[in-house]
Formats: sequence, C-alpha cells, structure tokens
Amino acid sequence: MKDNVGNLTIEHQEFRILFLSLNPNTLPMRTAKLLTLNILLLFSLLITAIVNPVPAYAQVVDKSDPSPLKFPTPKGIANQLFYLQRDPNTNTIICELNADKNGEVDRKEPILVYWIRYGDEGEKKDLSYIQKKFAYGIQAKEIGKDHYELRFVSHKKLPMYLLKSENDKKFHVYVTVNNKKIQLDRIFVRIEGGSFWLPNVKYVELKGINTENNAAVLERIKV
Repeated sequence: MKDNVGNLTIEHQEFRILFLSLNPNTLPMRTAKLLTLNILLLFSLLITAIVNPVPAYAQVVDKSDPSPLKFPTPKGIANQLFYLQRDPNTNTIICELNADKNGEVDRKEPILVYWIRYGDEGEKKDLSYIQKKFAYGIQAKEIGKDHYELRFVSHKKLPMYLLKSENDKKFHVYVTVNNKKIQLDRIFVRIEGGSFWLPNVKYVELKGINTENNAAVLERIKV
C-alpha cells in the first residue's frame, strides 16, 4: 500500500521493517541512535514537503546559449503592448496599441510597429518597406469586438491575440505556448550568423505573465 503526496511515495512496509530494526535488543546503542537520527531527519524532510509542496506550475527555465548582448528595457511608452529584441544589436522593435485619445482602437491598423534604435541614441524610426513586408511587420485581422488576431509576416504559424483584459480593462496581446496562455511582454530572438533573408535562429523566447496563476513565465521555442 502506498500514499502519494506530491512526488513523494511512502512505502509503509519498508518503514515498519526499519522501525523494528531499531530494537535496542538487536542493535548496538550507538547504531540505534544514529538510525533514529536518520529517521527523524527523513520525517522532517517529509513533513516539509507536505506543508510546502512544490507548485505544479513550477518552471525550469532553459538559460543555455544566452545572447552576449545586454539589452535595455523600453520605458515611457504609454500604449506599449510588447517589444521584440534580437541579436546582433540592441535596437528594439516596439509594438504599440494604435488608439485615439478616447481609447478607441483603429480597427484597420490596431497595432503600430516601429524601432527604438538604442544604437543611435534611442532614435524612434519606422520600419523600412522590406522590414515591414518580410520581417517585423504584423498582419492583423478583426475576429470580434475589440478582438484581433495578429501574426508576424515572417512567422505566421504562431497566432497572437489582441483583446481587452477582463481584469484591468486594458488591451494586451496573448499567445499560447507549451499549453500556457501568456500575456506577452517581450519576445527575444537568438540569432547566430546567417543573413537578413536567412538568419540562423537558435531559439525564440517569450516572456510575460501566465494568465492561469499570474506568475511570471519564460518559454522557449526551438526553431
């Protein structure tokens, strides 16, 4: 018979045999004391595991092969939804909600995409025609009231969704990765060599909030 507590399994019969072996008539006193201390330590660890179990959503983050660059965090952008950074420089793509002063979203173009060129003193710059059509441009499709499907032109297999949160009544972008629905904050693309038309992408990281438990989350996609 076994009891399951989290990932721990207790075999009652093994503990029964172990306790019987502590009979002072069958063991030297010193050995009995050492075994008793070991049993107390084991039970202490067991109780700790029961009282403070590891959450089911605990995450082991793959931190291998990081970028050699130190990236800045964009600040002071009121309608920023998320941003994208990639090797080989710190220039950053900003994805901003395109809304008027009353908060009404432009239904034809709900999201604005542009550069903050940190390598050029933080200059704001529009995407070039080629960048917009083949790399960093975002296609948007209205699929409901205040609800849009978004896809990067360079990676249409991963849909993102722009919609208003029921919690804070603000627009956010959501994406589902590894069975987690994430309120997106940052995308990072690890590039090592290649060219503009055919970059050697090692992985893509998506950082944000897990909507199931409001915990910070970082997920990788191997490309």
